[in-house]
Amino acid sequence: MTMSEALEILKKYWKHDSFRPLQNEIIDSVLNGHDTFALLPTGGGKSICFQVPAMMQKGICLVISPLVALMKDQVANLQSKDIKAIALTGGIKSDEMIDLLDNCQFGNYKFLYLSPERLQSDWILERLKNIDINLIAIDEAHCVSQWGHDFRPAYLKISNLKTAFPRVPFLALTATATDRVKEDIIKELGLEKPVSFHQSFARKNIAYMVFEAEDKLFKIQQILKKNPQPSIIYVRNRKSCLEISSQLQNLDFKATYYHGGLHSKEKDKNMALWMDEKAQVIVATNAFGMGIDKANVKTVIHIQLPENIENYYQEAGRSGRNGEKAFAVLLTSPSDQMQAENQFLNALPDKPFLNLVYLKLNSFFQIAYGEGINEKFSFNLNHFCVKYNFPVLKTYNAIQFLDRQGILSLSQEFSEKISLQFIISSKEVLRYMSLNPNDEEIILAILRTYPGIYEIETVFNSALIAKKSHHTEIEVLNLLEKLNEKQIISYHSKSNDASITFNEIREDERTISRVAKYLENQNQLKKDQLKSVLHYVSENNVCKSKLILNYFGEKQSDDCGICSYCIGKKKKPKNLKAISEKIIQLLEKEALNSREIENRTHTNKDTIIFALQQLLENEIIIVNPNNTYTVIEQKT
Repeated sequence: MTMSEALEILKKYWKHDSFRPLQNEIIDSVLNGHDTFALLPTGGGKSICFQVPAMMQKGICLVISPLVALMKDQVANLQSKDIKAIALTGGIKSDEMIDLLDNCQFGNYKFLYLSPERLQSDWILERLKNIDINLIAIDEAHCVSQWGHDFRPAYLKISNLKTAFPRVPFLALTATATDRVKEDIIKELGLEKPVSFHQSFARKNIAYMVFEAEDKLFKIQQILKKNPQPSIIYVRNRKSCLEISSQLQNLDFKATYYHGGLHSKEKDKNMALWMDEKAQVIVATNAFGMGIDKANVKTVIHIQLPENIENYYQEAGRSGRNGEKAFAVLLTSPSDQMQAENQFLNALPDKPFLNLVYLKLNSFFQIAYGEGINEKFSFNLNHFCVKYNFPVLKTYNAIQFLDRQGILSLSQEFSEKISLQFIISSKEVLRYMSLNPNDEEIILAILRTYPGIYEIETVFNSALIAKKSHHTEIEVLNLLEKLNEKQIISYHSKSNDASITFNEIREDERTISRVAKYLENQNQLKKDQLKSVLHYVSENNVCKSKLILNYFGEKQSDDCGICSYCIGKKKKPKNLKAISEKIIQLLEKEALNSREIENRTHTNKDTIIFALQQLLENEIIIVNPNNTYTVIEQKT
C-alpha cells in the first residue's frame, strides 16, 4: 500500500486532488500499523485520516464518536459515495442491534460508527471480536480526559478494545487539546508508542477582534456592510436566533437562522439559502457547524461570551478556510461578565439538584425502579421545568451532565409525532378516491400500511408513506391537512424539540452517586474555562492570537499584526490626555454611554474606547449596570 494509492482513493471518492497538511503523514502512520495521536484544529479534515486508510484495506473501520448528529452525517455522506457504513447509536433495541452487527460481519461494510456507551455492554464487545476490524478511530478523543472540555466516562471503556484487538492500530483524533489533555488521551486509551502529529493552532489569516459595543446590533450592521461576504453570527439560545435574524432582515440584510429545535426540512432549507449565498448571514446556536465546510466565510461574530476557549476557537475557525483574510469578532459590553457568570457559574448543578432532576425525569416518563433501559421519549425541556418549577438553564446543564456520563442520551433534534384515524366508512373513502384520483396513491399506501386505521387512532410515519406512494413527504403532509379539513380523517400532530433515551435501568441514588465524583471536577473546570475567556476579552496589552495560542500551550514570540490589539497599538491616539480630560469633564456633570461621549466630543469611536479603557484601568471612572460611565468620587 503506497501513498499514491491513498491519493487515488481521495480523488475517486472525495474528489480532492491533494491532502491537507499532516493528513498524508497520519494516513502513512496508520497504514504502517502504528498507534497514532493527531491534533488537527477545526477545518483540518480529521475524518479523511481514518476514512482513506480504511478504504485501502480489507475489513471494517470501527469509529467511536459521542456526537450522534455527526455520526449520522458522516454515514449519510459515505452512503452517498456508495460506501457501506452503519451507525449504532442510543435507542436501538438489542434484537435490532444483533441484526446490524450481523450486517457488519457478513455484509461487506467498511465503517461501523459506535457511541462509546455501547462499549459498556460486554456482549457488544464479544460480537466486535468476530468482525474483521482494520482500524479503530476515536473521534473527539479529548472526551477521555477529566481535564478535557467534554469529559465522558464511557470513553474510559475504549481501552478494553486494546486488549481485544492488540494488533489493530488506534487513531486518536481531536481538534482541541492542551498538553495535559494530550497526555491523558495517550494514557487512558492505552496507546502504545504512539506517533504524534500536532498541527499548529495558528490561523495566520484570521484577525481575532474583540470590540466593546453597547449597541451590538449597530456594530454588526457596520461589520456586515464592510464585509458583504458569507458570515456566521453565533448566539447562545434559540430565541436570540430568531430575534437577531429578524432584526437584520429589517435592516435589509439577507439573513436566515439555524438551531437544534428546527424541523430537519427547515434546517436544510435555511442551510441551503446560506450555502448558496442567497442569504449573506446565518444566525446560529452552537448546534450549527458539524460537517459544515464553506471555504469563503469572511466573518464569524459572537455577540455573547463563549463558554470556553475551545468552543470559541472551533466556531471562530469556520471563517477563512480558503486562506484569505477573515475576521473572528467577539462583541462585548461592560455587563457581559456579570451575565456570563450568572449564566455559566450560577447554573452549575450540584449533587442534590442532579439527583432531584434524575428522579423527576423518571417520574415524568413513569419509569419504575429497575426499568427504563433503551426506552426513548419525546421531550420538551420547558414543559418539564414548568411542571417541577426548575430553573431552565440549571436543569439543562444537569441533563447534559447525565448525557455525558452515559446515563441517558439527549438528542436535540426536532421530532414530530403524527397520529390519525379515518372517521368515515371505507365505502366513502373509495368514493372520495374515485372523485380525487390525484390523492389515490397516497391514500392507498396509508390503508395498506395501517389496516386498522378505521378502528383506532394510529401513529403515522409520513416518510414511509411518501416512499411507498412515490410522493414527497410535503405532499403527504399537505394531503393529511386537506383530509382533516374535509373531516375524512381525525389528525393530530405533536412537536418536540428533543428526545431522551435512557441507557441504564433506574437505580436512583446509586446511579447518581456513581457519577457525582466527576461533577465537582467538571464544575471547577467550567469555572477555570470561563476565567480564561474573561482573560482573553479583558487583556488589552497582549496580541489576541498570542493569547489563544498560549492557552493551547503554543508559544509565539511575534504579534500577529492583524488582531484588535495589534491594530489598536498602531492607532494609539496622540492627544489622549486632552480627550481623557474632556471625557472626565462631561462625566462629572452626568452619566453617559460611549456613543453619547463620541457625539459630544466629536471624536472617533476607537479613540473614545481606548480613552475609556485607560480611565477604567486607572480607576478614575466606573461602568454602571446600564452601560453608562461615571466619575469615581475621590476620597479626601
